[in-house]
Amino acid sequence: MARAAEPEGRRRGGSVIAYFTSAKFLLYLGHALSTWGDRMWHFAVSVFLVELYGNSLLLTAVYGLVVAGSVLLLGALIGDWVDKNSRLKVAQTSLVVQNSSVILCGIILMIIFSFKTQLLTLYHGWLLTLCYILVITIANIANLASTATAITIQRDWIVVVAGEDRSKLADMNATIRRIDQLTNILAPMAVGQIMTFGSPMIGCGFISGWNLMSMCVEYLLLWKVYQKTPTLAHKSAKVEASELKQLNVKKESDMKPTEGVQLIIEKDVTGFEPQQEKEVGCATRIAEPFITFRDGWVAYYNQPVFLAGMGLAFLYMTVLGFDCITTGYAYTQGLSGSVLSLLMGASAVTGIMGTVAFTWLRRKCGLIRTGLISGVAQFACLILCAISVFMPGSPMDLTVSPFADINARLFENEPLPTIASPEPEMIFATGMPNLLNGSIAPANSDPEMSPESVPLISVSLLFTGVIAARVGLWSFDLTVTQLLQENVIESERGIINGVQNSMNYLLDLLHFIMVILAPNPEAFGLLVLISVSFVAMGHIMYFRFAQKSLGKQLFVCHTPDPKAAPDSSPPGTVLHSHICCQTSTLECV
Repeated sequence: MARAAEPEGRRRGGSVIAYFTSAKFLLYLGHALSTWGDRMWHFAVSVFLVELYGNSLLLTAVYGLVVAGSVLLLGALIGDWVDKNSRLKVAQTSLVVQNSSVILCGIILMIIFSFKTQLLTLYHGWLLTLCYILVITIANIANLASTATAITIQRDWIVVVAGEDRSKLADMNATIRRIDQLTNILAPMAVGQIMTFGSPMIGCGFISGWNLMSMCVEYLLLWKVYQKTPTLAHKSAKVEASELKQLNVKKESDMKPTEGVQLIIEKDVTGFEPQQEKEVGCATRIAEPFITFRDGWVAYYNQPVFLAGMGLAFLYMTVLGFDCITTGYAYTQGLSGSVLSLLMGASAVTGIMGTVAFTWLRRKCGLIRTGLISGVAQFACLILCAISVFMPGSPMDLTVSPFADINARLFENEPLPTIASPEPEMIFATGMPNLLNGSIAPANSDPEMSPESVPLISVSLLFTGVIAARVGLWSFDLTVTQLLQENVIESERGIINGVQNSMNYLLDLLHFIMVILAPNPEAFGLLVLISVSFVAMGHIMYFRFAQKSLGKQLFVCHTPDPKAAPDSSPPGTVLHSHICCQTSTLECV
């Protein structure tokens, strides 16, 4: 018995070792390191900018605007660069640029914190302004490199590592999202504690040191994954003109799908002569980025999953998330930092539940129907947020002009609102400053009506809906992510996902503009109703996509899928919903 148990133990030990040395696990580990550094930096840079510029939100707002605008304009170009270069080169280059930029930013910030007084006196303060511009510019470069990393790893490498196994791809996507959820909470907590019990200087040094160490480890992990997955070395040739590809596909519609794809690749490889590169003029080179930008958006529009991608982008046009806007509103309604940190932890838990629900629903209902169920679940929970607007304690008052506060400052020369310097006791577990201790007043400025006396029914209902909706939100996000992975051809994954990121940032930018136009807490209820409306429109788009896709899968089905329906029905018979359809590249559900 003992001898029989020994080989069994060895087999188990060998399987554990095999898992921890597999390409899948190494990819998870590299993503965890990368995401941890990203979350620490994104949190810390906002706090640093507030601390530097007289405790004002101006630099933070400028930084957010620059980041959103850059990805919006350059998303397609970044994706095109990802498509045109080898996978290893793209991953390593973006990794080095991203981490080097963060390290350089950290060093500059340490210099500013150390010599801010001296810099103020040099050249009438212009040198300090130049340092601010330099920090925002380099931080923006780091964000663009992070976007390239996300596109190549999460949209391309993961598909190749999963191979033809869609269930494995779904599990890997869900695991990646769980890592994101955990780092979203734990990384800001860690750097917040360092900044609280140390100083901004120590925080900058820690983040720079972390990124230096992480860059070396991630570089090695990428190389290991690349070696363990030989198919990563093979990449389809990039089609230069999206219109040509679409035309070829239509002309060869009577051919088999594999033959059609082969035709496109052959035209790309043999149809362009090397000497034409020498004949390209200066004007053509200047116009090339604009042509790429146009072709990227045209190709995105022509994708079969266009409506699904647009539906996901519309979910970014919302104030119903745990960003600076919603948390700031929570502070004005009397929620303490400790309570808010618990709510953020609860949102992370429900987000992880959403990734679990995605894998279960996909196995039971199929990918497309999982998106439908997730959308209904999210919208049903957000109805609570809409109801909260009309409940006791809601500050909504549409008779108050949203521009009253702005006009008062413009015409009465009042100073802009500032946030008091966060003392150690004002930083909570989330690392966020308590705005109530600053000069941002609560919505009820009446001294007889303190935040503690405000009825919490409205804000409690609001956050109940927001937290519960995370289950459907993350399940829906994973659904659209896998639809893009499965239905975008390999040679266009970069540019299509780059445009998708641009769309996400565009709607995110619009939601910040919406808040700028209606910044008062009295108008927040209106923003909630607008947000719920945009979420509804996004899911309507996905419903239309699902309607078209599921309708296509019911026609011209030649052979049943032997894996999905292992019975003896004759070819062409619709076996429940498990069919193999040659009229659509979408997964049969």
